[in-house]
Parts: sequence; structure tokens; C-alpha cells
Amino acid sequence: MFDNLQDRFEDIFKKLKKQARLNDDNIKDATREVRLALLEADVNFKVVKDFIERIKERAVGVDVLKSLTPGQQLIKVVHEELIALMGSSHQRLQFKSQPPTVFMLVGLQGSGKTTTCGKLARVLVQDRKRPILVAADIYRPAAIDQLRTIGKELDIEVFAPGAHIDPVTISQRAFQHAAMHGFDPVILDTAGRLHINEELMAELTNIKKTVQPSEVLFVADAMTGQDAVNVAQKFDELLDLTGVILTKMDGDARGGAALSIRAVTGKPIKFIGVGEKFDLLEAFHPERMASRILGMGDVLSLIEKAESTIDKQKAEELARKIQKAQFTLKDFQDQLHQIKKMGPLDQLMGMIPGMSKLNLGDELQNSEAELKKIDAMINSMTPYERDNIEVLKNLSRKKRIAAGSATSIQDVARLIKQFTMMRKMMKRFTGSGKMMNLAGLFR
Repeated sequence: MFDNLQDRFEDIFKKLKKQARLNDDNIKDATREVRLALLEADVNFKVVKDFIERIKERAVGVDVLKSLTPGQQLIKVVHEELIALMGSSHQRLQFKSQPPTVFMLVGLQGSGKTTTCGKLARVLVQDRKRPILVAADIYRPAAIDQLRTIGKELDIEVFAPGAHIDPVTISQRAFQHAAMHGFDPVILDTAGRLHINEELMAELTNIKKTVQPSEVLFVADAMTGQDAVNVAQKFDELLDLTGVILTKMDGDARGGAALSIRAVTGKPIKFIGVGEKFDLLEAFHPERMASRILGMGDVLSLIEKAESTIDKQKAEELARKIQKAQFTLKDFQDQLHQIKKMGPLDQLMGMIPGMSKLNLGDELQNSEAELKKIDAMINSMTPYERDNIEVLKNLSRKKRIAAGSATSIQDVARLIKQFTMMRKMMKRFTGSGKMMNLAGLFR
């Protein structure tokens, strides 16, 4: 989402590298370009104006430290102000001391509320909660069926009495059901419209009064830019929002909503959706997002992804196999699947400092294709072949595997050769819980 903004900031700070000191002239030039970059990213005009004023105020008169160039000094100021702009720190969901807690998701039709309900429920399950999804949108065709399908896929209960009952009554009954059966929290999937109207807002207001949610979360499509900010403002005036969830942050929008919505509404962004899959909802950390925008990466989020997807028991078992030189193609395939669970390669690479500055689009696509090809070849092998790579020297076996995976005999031979070399190297890596960059050996 922030690729263009990253490029603009990089160009701005490069121009300052040859300067010996920050002064009124180069600060003026740099802040003018920062201002234009933010406006082009669809950031709210007033937000940009205030942001630039704060940067100027902090930068003017500051001597460049001996170890820093002017560009580094200014980027430090911009980084800190971006963090402040987006909310300073991550804001956690608030739970009631006496369950069940109610989380009410609101927003316009098409913003991704129903899918986000499922994503949020999955996050809470991982946090050892027992959520229940509530189908309180009785107007959109198939909304109830969609939520039921999501609940079935995630193995999460859905309260959906049907479209013949009004949403306020559904919400009230869901709360009572949750209290009786030990569900916490209750996640309400409320109705949306293509635009705000009095009927919708009256219904949402009545639901809020009836179930008194701890969180009223506005779900906004980040692709709509300033429109999302304006709608959030109107929802906040009537419902007193407690937070925002931005969806479609993996798209090609310019990022204005993410940089404006906190400043305009005063309400924190709590989560961002970075893909369609249910595991692609991330807690929003302003300091990490500011680092991504400025091309500094986001190592903490990368580590958290690894910790949440890598099976510790399997990692320890793998370490023992490596020590005993028993690492097989099946073990390698398991590692590939662990990497895939962490998300798309382009998102993972963007979290590594400096990687955002490299144009790796084609290479990443090739890497994704190569991983799929390897996975297909291993799937085409028998269990015996996966455990005993030595038997794959047989040409007829290679032909069968190539035919079964839509690859060539040369591809199979290369996999066997590279895996054999890799297994020899694996003896150097022993430590349970360590993550190995196996995929890099197959580029």
C-alpha cells in the first residue's frame, strides 16, 4: 500500500545527504516535498498541514549530530511524528470484567465487515477466548449464510436465528445465549448500506443501547481513502466509536486512510486486514507502520508471525533429525508449509529492513512459483521416496514424479541434487526453535 510513499520519502532524504547541516532552506525544501508526498497519498489536507508544522518546529535549529547526516536527522523527526500521527502505541481490545463482552462491528456495505468478524474471532481464539459470531445483518442477501460458512470453516459457533427477527432482538438474544453457554466475546455482524441513512443509524443506535458493547469498531475499506475517513467521522458522531479496523491494506490504495483516520476521529486503529485469508488480520502498531512507510522494515511483526505459525514441537523434532542426519524431503516440505502460513512472500520481505528499497517483484513471483513447483514434486513422490532420497537416482522414478507434478526430469534432478547438498549443510544448524531459510537454497 505504501510503496509510492516509500519511494517519495527515499528520494527526499537522499537529497539531504550531501548537506552538512539542517538549515531553514533545506528544511523548507524537504518539508515541501514531504507535504506533496502526503497529499498525493490522499492524506487529509488539515492533517498534512499540522504534520508539516510540527516537523518544521522540531527540525529548525537542530544541529546535526556528528554520527548523523541531515537526512538521518530529519527522517528521525518524521518517523517520530508519523508514530504520533497514527496513535503512538497499539490499543488493545477492552473486555468487561463480567462476561460476556460485546464487540459491535459497524460500517458501510462492502467494507468487509462479515469477513472481518471471522478474522477477529480467529485472533481471539488464538488468545484463548471463546467467541461467538452473531448474524445481525438481515438485509444483505446471503449475509447470514456467509457468516455461517465462516463459522463452519473456523469452527466457531454462529448465532443466526434468521432474517424474520429484527437485529435488535437478535443482538439481545445472542447476548443472553452467550451468557448461558459461556461464550466471550460476542461479535456482532451488523447491517451496512451503500451510504449512511437515518434508518441504519437508528438501528445501530438501538443495538448499542440494548447490549452496551465494550467496543464499537468501525470497519473501513482502506481503498476508499478519504471517503473512509469522512464516513468514520459520521459514524463516530452518532455511535461514539472505540476503534477502527482497516481492511484491504494489501491493495494498491495510497494509504491516506491509515494516516488520517486517527487524527481526524481521535479513535485508534486497532487492526488492519492485509489479505483475504482469515489469518491475515494484524494488530495495528503505529511505530511498526511508521517504520514500514519509511522503508525501515518491521522485524517485530515478522518475528510474531514466525512464532504464531511455527510449531515448536515440530521444530524440536526437526532439530533432533538434523543432529542425526535424518532430515527428509517430507520434513523439508513441512518447512515450506510453515513459511507459507506466515503469508505472501512480498509482505514478509517488506518487513525486512532495506528490502522495500529493492525491486524484487519478478524475483518474488519466481520464488513463489518455485516453491509451488517443489511442493508439487514432493507430493508426486511415494512416502518411501520422501524418506529415502537415494532411490530417486532411478530414472523411471524421476520420470513418474515429473509427469505427476507437471515438471521436467531436469527439475526433479535439480531438487534431488540441491536437497542432498542442503542436508549435508544442515548438520551445522542444530538449536530447537531456530528458523532456517531453506527456501533460499532453491532459487
